Amino acid sequence: MERPELPLPQLHAFTVLAEELHFGRAAARLGIAQPPLSQQIRRLEEKVGHPLFRREPGGATLTPAGHELLPAARRALADLADGLAAARAVGGGEAGRLRIGFSASLALTVLPGLLRTFRERHPGVRLDVREMTSAPQLAALRDRGIDVGLLREPPADAPELRFRTVLSEPFVAVLPANHPLAAQRSVRLRQLADEPFVLLPREEGPQLYDQLTGLCAGAGFTPRIGQQAVEWQTVCALVGAGLGVSLAPASIRRIRLRGVAFRRIDPGTARTRAAVAWRADDRSPLVDHLLAITGQDKT
Repeated sequence: MERPELPLPQLHAFTVLAEELHFGRAAARLGIAQPPLSQQIRRLEEKVGHPLFRREPGGATLTPAGHELLPAARRALADLADGLAAARAVGGGEAGRLRIGFSASLALTVLPGLLRTFRERHPGVRLDVREMTSAPQLAALRDRGIDVGLLREPPADAPELRFRTVLSEPFVAVLPANHPLAAQRSVRLRQLADEPFVLLPREEGPQLYDQLTGLCAGAGFTPRIGQQAVEWQTVCALVGAGLGVSLAPASIRRIRLRGVAFRRIDPGTARTRAAVAWRADDRSPLVDHLLAITGQDKT
C-alpha cells in the first residue's frame, strides 16, 4: 500500500490547532484567516482518511487518529527545522568538514596557528588534517580527496589549481654535530661537494628536490645521494647517525635531535616557498574561510 505524502504546511497547521484547540486562536497564531486553516485541516484529514478533530461549539478536540498523528507531526517539523539549520550552517561555511593536506615541515611553522585560528572562528566545522608530501597533495587536490593543501614549492604548470604564498624562508645545511663544518657559523655549499646527501625522494616533491639539487649545481657539483627519506625528521635522524648531510628549510631547525647541527648557508640568498593550494573551481565557503585567515581570498 502506497503511503500518503503529508505536506509540511498542513502538518504545521495541524500541530498549532492541536495545541490551541480553537480554530480562531490557531488561525491568528498562524497569521491566516480561519477558512484557509479549516481547508488545510480538511485536506490533511482526507489524506489520513479519518477525522483528526471533533468540531465542538467554542473549540475542537483531538480524535484518536489526531492523538496518534501529533507526535509524528512534531517530529517531522522538528526534523525539517534541524535540516534547514544544518543546511544554512553548511551553506554559510559554519558546519561541514574541511580536508587539509600539509607537508610535515609546515607543522613547525604556519599550520598550528592556522588551525587554531580557524577553530576559534568556525568551531562547528570538522577539520580532517592529513600529513602528506607535496606531490601526493597535488594529486589529492586534483582527485578531490582534500580541499586545501599546504605544500612546498608549488608547480608552475597547474592551471586547475591556485596557490598563494604563506611562508618564505632560507635553506640551512644539516650536518652531523661532530662534522668539522659544524664548528663554523655558516658553510658554503661548495664545501659539501664531497659529502653523501640525505634527501627526500624526488617523486614526493619534485619542485623542492630540483631546487635543492639546482643549488648544488650552482655551486659547481652534483650531490651524491647516499640515503633518501620521506619525512624531514627522518632525514635529520639519518644525518645525526652520520649517513650524510642535507639541505633543508630553516624551520627544520625546530626539530631537536641529538647529534644534528644546523648551519646557515653563505650566501643565503636562496629561499624556499610554502603555499596554500586549492582547486580553481572550488566554491566552498569553508575554503574561503581558510584563505581569509591567511590574508588571501580566491581572487
